[in-house]
Amino acid sequence: MTQHTDSASTRDRRTFIALWVCVLLAKCVLAARLPLFVDEAFYWQESRHPAWAYSDLPGFTAWLVRAGQTVAGSSEFALRWPFLLIAALLPWWIVRIARRELGADHAWQAGSLAVVLPLLGTLGVLGLPDVPLALATVLCLDAGTRLLRGVDWTSTGLLAAGLVIGGLTHYRFVAVIGVGFLALLWLREGRIALRDPRTWVAVGVGALAWWPLLSWNLANADAGLRFQLVERHPWAFHPDGAQFLLVQAVFASPLLLIALLRGGAAGLRADRAAAVRYLALSGIAVFAGFFLLGFFADSERVSFHWPLPAYLALLPLAAPVIAAWRPALRRCTWGLAGIGLVAGLGYYAIAASPTLRERLAEGKAYPSNFAGWDALAETVVAERAAMPAGTRLLADNFKIGAELGFALGDPRIPVLDHPLNAHHGRAPQLALWQLRVTDRSTLGEVPVLLLVGASDVEYRQLLRRYHDLCTMVGPLPAPKVLNIDHGRQRFLLFRLPPRRATSPCTTPAMAWIDLPANDGPVPRRFELRGWAFKDGVGLAKVEALVDGEVVSRPVYGIARPEVVGFWSKWRDGGSSDPQQPNVGFDVWIDLGERPPGRYRLGLRLHGRDGSVEDWPSRVIELR
Repeated sequence: MTQHTDSASTRDRRTFIALWVCVLLAKCVLAARLPLFVDEAFYWQESRHPAWAYSDLPGFTAWLVRAGQTVAGSSEFALRWPFLLIAALLPWWIVRIARRELGADHAWQAGSLAVVLPLLGTLGVLGLPDVPLALATVLCLDAGTRLLRGVDWTSTGLLAAGLVIGGLTHYRFVAVIGVGFLALLWLREGRIALRDPRTWVAVGVGALAWWPLLSWNLANADAGLRFQLVERHPWAFHPDGAQFLLVQAVFASPLLLIALLRGGAAGLRADRAAAVRYLALSGIAVFAGFFLLGFFADSERVSFHWPLPAYLALLPLAAPVIAAWRPALRRCTWGLAGIGLVAGLGYYAIAASPTLRERLAEGKAYPSNFAGWDALAETVVAERAAMPAGTRLLADNFKIGAELGFALGDPRIPVLDHPLNAHHGRAPQLALWQLRVTDRSTLGEVPVLLLVGASDVEYRQLLRRYHDLCTMVGPLPAPKVLNIDHGRQRFLLFRLPPRRATSPCTTPAMAWIDLPANDGPVPRRFELRGWAFKDGVGLAKVEALVDGEVVSRPVYGIARPEVVGFWSKWRDGGSSDPQQPNVGFDVWIDLGERPPGRYRLGLRLHGRDGSVEDWPSRVIELR
């Protein structure tokens, strides 16, 4: 029996190591090839402005970014390797906890589950605060289970380290602290541990880690706290929270999620060891807390990763549950988790490939926050080289400022006021760095290259944004249009003169295609109908494009009074195109002998000021 057990344990250990090595190699390749995510770019910008805390987060993530690049240079992989290293350590730590609390039989299986759990298995590819937050959680879980066996300096040292790292990483770590403390209070052994002075020494050290965040908020009118606790959350009931379980079933894989929750439920029984009950209490409480929070908290930003601390606690408990299932169900559980992991890493692979990423341009899964930054940087370098010496760059929002700053090695690119800056809690930090611009005159009488993300604003708000730009920088000259992935990611570059012009506001063109409809095939001869306008000067003509080739010139100037009414809802005064309401176009297009298949239908808009702008194209299916 012992020999059989040893053989199974050896097999499980080899399986774990093989999985761990394969996944780590895949993540290293992706981390080296994947363009920088916009949040990573901002953490890079923070790392170039060293501080204990920032408007969005404490400083630990930025410090890891700075350490990575100090050691390995200025590449994306250099930024990410500390996060990869930490993420690679976590499954081994799960093995360590599981071996001590559940025995060697399930330890390596728990480690393998940690490798294939999609939410944890993909961790570390990006340099995000979730990585040190997960490390802090595991340290505290290890410390908590040790404290229940008896207080010593090892357990209190681990607790202090976890509390410090967590406090220096994210506001969200408060949930881990609160649940862990309540779990210790619930257990008799935990109350004994809490009476030991050494435990409170560790707690005191961990409490000091919150001082930078507290100090920053005291000095900045609680801007960070207000964003995290008030501004980003509606704090009113909404039904979107019901999607929590479905979302978690996707990101944890459905059968593995069931195993995690069943392991937690079984671990709550009174006959289980104190450490097992501690893990179960911690995991179930964090999971349930975020589930309930979902009905009242922010539903606009990404939050699927919030329950990861719960899974870290429950992974050791899920291994014996899966081991007791029938072989077919076990294989299905591992298979679904593996598919989820491959899908998660595969999504990063798609984002890293311009060809594959382009294929997602028509869908909701399009990775816009990874797309187009290299092309934008190349275009900016070329544009600035053609402009006078001393030309200043001016970014439309924090995304462009940070991404372009990373590409050009310049963390001091000024940024205009933008709803995105406040939406992501970055506006106060830009103001502290003196990079926030509300009027171009603050840059001096120098040429300015303005970089605008036209796809960063909801379409119905885009005209208002263009007029806000006029207010801040003056009339907008003819733009250089950079359409990434057929315009799904769209940048406009404006060469602004040294002095602000005084003429009326001129904006980029706006357009819409009514026919053909977005869904369904089109016949060989079809009607193209829609509207287009350009505030300030108007349009001279509209051309129809198929796969980038001009195929027709629609009749332009058809009365469309409803267009004026639509835009008056989203901007005071509506559109200022002098040709309104005669902004409609219509033409019948004959594709002749082209074979059936997919083509891209677009527009080329010619302004009366000489501007030429290609509108984002969309797919048509020719019968």
